[in-house]
Amino acid sequence: MSESVEMRAAVRETYGSADLSSVPVFAGGFINFGYWRSIDLAGPIAVDDRVRSQQDLYRHVLDSVGPLAGGRVLEVGCGLGVGCALALGEYEPEHITGMDIHPQQLERARRANAALLDASPSRLRFVRGAAEDMPFGDGAFDRVHSVEAAQHFDDLTAFARETVRVLRPGGRVAVASFFTPDDDPGHGARLADLLKSYADGLDIARPVTLLTEAFTRAGLADARAVSIGPEVWEGWDRWLSDQWKPGTWPRNFLKAYQQGDLDYYVVTATRPQA
Repeated sequence: MSESVEMRAAVRETYGSADLSSVPVFAGGFINFGYWRSIDLAGPIAVDDRVRSQQDLYRHVLDSVGPLAGGRVLEVGCGLGVGCALALGEYEPEHITGMDIHPQQLERARRANAALLDASPSRLRFVRGAAEDMPFGDGAFDRVHSVEAAQHFDDLTAFARETVRVLRPGGRVAVASFFTPDDDPGHGARLADLLKSYADGLDIARPVTLLTEAFTRAGLADARAVSIGPEVWEGWDRWLSDQWKPGTWPRNFLKAYQQGDLDYYVVTATRPQA
């Protein structure tokens, strides 16, 4: 990885010494808000339901970028690599690479997936790299995906350029993350007032069109963003309600969505055939 790409302090701490993967709200190690369509929110939510919500978010993204069978796949911002393991087990790619900028996350990923790495060393690897400067050759992958990491990327334009470069012609990308719904300059200040993760610089407030337009300028085709907010925010808030009181900052994600300052999207695009 280029030494010119450095982690912001909030990212280094959150995924390093603070180890967000160990926080109970992210049961299962996936570190995402979840996709709750198949889960009954009317009654109690069990830990197994929470884990399934996170697995289902991966499945939704992998279905969006697929098919993966027999292909070479890259996950950008892989965290503990449990999404890579899910993809290997359910989607049968030839090989999957999990890339993360944080060395401690990669250490955890290798420990969490030690048995899988031993059993299938030719099908899985974990590599350090930044979204803006990927350590791979041109056309190295058939599919690129990222699940709830793009809100941390410093430069979406550089990420788009690198995505195009590492995708083969005909390859696809899918990115799931939360963005502002438009370029209203007031979104950032309102989000910082509501959410500690924006106030301390962990998450960056940017319109989803910044990514779709960056993909298009970089040479990808059919860039489109689809909101999955209705399947994310209510379930996430319902899960938090057993641990956080109304008005505490984690509960404000739903409020930010309801007042139109934030939404959750899956962004897809395709590299045209040569």
